[in-house]
Amino acid sequence: MAGLDPGFGIYVHWPFCASKCPYCDFNSHVRPGGVDQARYGRALVRELEHFAARTPGRRVSSVFFGGGTPSLMEPKTVETVLGAIARLWSVESDAEITLEANPNSADAANFAAYATAGVNRLSLGVQALDDRDLKRLGRLHDVAEALDAIALARAHFPRMSFDMIYARPDQTVEAWREELKAALDLAVDHLSVYQLTIEEETRFADLHRAGKLILPDMDLAADLWEATRETLGAAGMPAYETSNHARPGAESRHNLVYWRYGEYVGVGAGAHGRIVEAGERRATATEKNPEKWLRLVEAHGNALDTDELLTREEQGDEYLLMGLRLTEGIDLDRWEDISGRVLDPARLADLEAHGMVEQITLGNARRVRATKDGAAVLDAVVADLAA
Repeated sequence: MAGLDPGFGIYVHWPFCASKCPYCDFNSHVRPGGVDQARYGRALVRELEHFAARTPGRRVSSVFFGGGTPSLMEPKTVETVLGAIARLWSVESDAEITLEANPNSADAANFAAYATAGVNRLSLGVQALDDRDLKRLGRLHDVAEALDAIALARAHFPRMSFDMIYARPDQTVEAWREELKAALDLAVDHLSVYQLTIEEETRFADLHRAGKLILPDMDLAADLWEATRETLGAAGMPAYETSNHARPGAESRHNLVYWRYGEYVGVGAGAHGRIVEAGERRATATEKNPEKWLRLVEAHGNALDTDELLTREEQGDEYLLMGLRLTEGIDLDRWEDISGRVLDPARLADLEAHGMVEQITLGNARRVRATKDGAAVLDAVVADLAA
């Protein structure tokens, strides 16, 4: 993995979707009457201006349009936002500009225009290569549309990724391996593979409580996770993070900003950020309701409902939580500098003895990373180290 500089990222949240997926608890909203894209675009620019004044001198290494469904954005809106970012900050010549998209033919019709606007990486929400499961997941596309969208994305963007979901109802390890092989045959260089979980206040949560949705048990889910790592690793696409696999050099630069505990600005309804201001790290979050967010930005230039200093202990815990998701692990010296603490040698030794973590040297840095067994129970490992 080239370089360990976190970089400086900008996250732009587009909170609108054509429909709400039954498993999704993200800040996404359906507005059948549509939205005033020009007005929302102007508001995004105003909030970017607010954060630019607080982060002078930064060089943007990545921009990520997430959601919601950013492929519902008009290309002009994307162009407006990217133009503002280029005006407000210096942007690296090779900056990664990612847009999340659905594989629906209507969304795919804008791929060429997004590329012209400056997007150079597409992240497609494919989720499954099985029509029955796509319907179960509430997706609006079928496999044929997904394949067409992947081919179209390849024609317009130098880099692309797509998402897959496993631990779906009735799924077997054998069928999942075949599905992964089919994904690999599509010549992708990055796959994000997530376990289907039941999130509160979703349609799936209601069905699960009613006994109408049965997911694979913990043992089968673990077998599916293991099959993911084996299949993709053997094909030259190893896991570089708990849920993300890439060919060497194709890792998501924007997500590495998060996992390496860099700085990032978050704009749009419900966006989170981490910035350093006057030498102190701050956590930011904006109003979640899109219409209220819009009114607040128009009135005040931002819609922040969280803007607080993080203690050194909180920063250390966040760095552990994020950094141990990566196969490169965390830099021990940096953790000690951030947290003002020394990692307990006895706890570290105990976790090493149980095969949960290992110490490595990368460059001149002392690092700790989770082993494969530790990655399977990462929350417990982090909690132990942070105690």
